[in-house]
Amino acid sequence: MKNRLKVLRAERNWTQAKLASELEVSRQTVNAIEKEKFDPSLPLAFKAARLFGLSIEDIFQDEAQS
Repeated sequence: MKNRLKVLRAERNWTQAKLASELEVSRQTVNAIEKEKFDPSLPLAFKAARLFGLSIEDIFQDEAQS
C-alpha cells in the first residue's frame, strides 16, 4: 500500500522512533510501513490519520487505485 508516512514524518523532523512512540508501535513497524513492506491495521491507520490531522486516504492509497 502506497503511503505518505515518511514525507509527513520528515516534515515534522521526527525520527522513525519518535513516530513509533506516537503510534505506540515499534520503530521496525514504522520502517516496514514506510517501505511498503507492511500494511497497517485499520486501527493503526486511523491513529496515524488523527496524529497528522488528515484522512486515512490522505496518507494511505490502495495501489489498485493508482
